[in-house]
Amino acid sequence: MLLVLCVDLDDDLGRKTGIETPVVGRDAVRDAAVALATADPEDSDVNVMFQGLHVLDDLRASESEEVEVAAVTGLQGSEVRATRKVGNEVDTVLAGLSTGEPVRAIVITDGAQDESVLPVIRSRVPIDSVRRVVVRQAQNLESMYYTMKQVLADPETRGTLLVPLGILLLIYPFVTIATFFDVPGAAVLGLISALLGLYTLFRGLGLESTVDEAADRVRNFLYAGRVTIITYVVAAALLIVGGAEGVQTLRTVEAGLGESPSAVTVLAALVHGAIRWFAAAGITSSLGQVTDECLADRFKWRYLNAPFYVVAIAIVLYAVSGFLLPAVSGVTTLTLTDLAVALTVGTLLGVLSTLTFALAEARYPTGVDPAEV
Repeated sequence: MLLVLCVDLDDDLGRKTGIETPVVGRDAVRDAAVALATADPEDSDVNVMFQGLHVLDDLRASESEEVEVAAVTGLQGSEVRATRKVGNEVDTVLAGLSTGEPVRAIVITDGAQDESVLPVIRSRVPIDSVRRVVVRQAQNLESMYYTMKQVLADPETRGTLLVPLGILLLIYPFVTIATFFDVPGAAVLGLISALLGLYTLFRGLGLESTVDEAADRVRNFLYAGRVTIITYVVAAALLIVGGAEGVQTLRTVEAGLGESPSAVTVLAALVHGAIRWFAAAGITSSLGQVTDECLADRFKWRYLNAPFYVVAIAIVLYAVSGFLLPAVSGVTTLTLTDLAVALTVGTLLGVLSTLTFALAEARYPTGVDPAEV
């Protein structure tokens, strides 16, 4: 069986006519196309549906197998959600076809943007061909003006073309203004070039959907009242402080030695100065995660192992780095006995915490782990 599939990724059909999708059948698709043409005669998706009807009639006249037509739509805005909705509607269409034969699709689109959904459709039904509808226009000044007007009216195209052009046109006035404040023109050109380069990379790598998803994730975290948001911020601050403390310890060691230290000494100084702050960051973030698990009724006793593991690892690294440091003023060095005690304490802390919370889980079970369901 052949399925002629008309794709409207930004849901012009649903937004402008109120028709529920997917639309299946020749009469239904024809009525939907007429309704969209009545609501917006300039919409290119009108031509997509009429082209689908044309292909349907040609195939029914030339092919012996059964042929059906359907129109599916996505959503305006997020391309990820739009392609997901198209996939769901294709599933609905395939589930409604009363045939025992394998189904193959002929996809009708009006441009490259709609064709980005092809991998989603191909994952559900084999695609025999893809046909892009191109409307023929008179090649005169009026049609050129109309085309430019339509291009600039599209938000996505407008942002892609006009933003870089606007940045380029602002170079001269920015340089002129900078001269009044004794700012070198080269600095202004470098800044504008950097902004233009970042924008070009952003558009070229297609990071719009990634940024949208990240913003949605952060917004959901804020609305859900996640404790981890606060603890992650605090942990990041502690990591920065730890890094600065490690560098300060390294400078103290260099000043005490009066010469360039070895690579082992550099690493030991950085770890010795930073490990306490890094451990505090690890404990803070793990406690935030444990709190969120408790609030979500997903708490398991073994989750409490994380802070103890962090402390055990910190004790071991602090002792080893302190043992490797040379004896200089302002830096705490450890003896072999101190190292042995620290290694023993770190090992016992990790083992005892594991055994304690394993026994607690066995005696006071907290329910089924969602990952095991």
